Amino acid sequence: MAHPDFRLDGRIFATLKEGGRTGMTVLTLEQQREFIESHPGVFEPESGAWGRQGCTRIHLGDADEDVVGHALTLAWQQAQAKGPTVKKARGGAKKKASR
Repeated sequence: MAHPDFRLDGRIFATLKEGGRTGMTVLTLEQQREFIESHPGVFEPESGAWGRQGCTRIHLGDADEDVVGHALTLAWQQAQAKGPTVKKARGGAKKKASR
C-alpha cells in the first residue's frame, strides 16, 4: 500500500502514513471510543468501513508518546489474540500461516 505497516503473524495492527505525520492502529470499537473521548484531536476513526471496524487514525504531531504506545500495545495484543492470518493455498484451499 506504499506505506510502512507493522504486523504480527501476517496481521496488520498499525501503519505509518503521510510521511509519518499520521498513523493508524486497529483497536476494538470500545477502545477506539475511549481514545477519541480522552484525546480529542489526536485520535479519530478512519474513513468509512475501516473506521467502523476499529481502524483509528492518530495525528502523531499532537500525540503524547506514552498514549500512542498504549494504543499500539492494545492493537498488538488484539492481533496476538486473533492468531495468524489465514492464507489461501494454491488450488483455493485455505491454509494457516506458520508462526
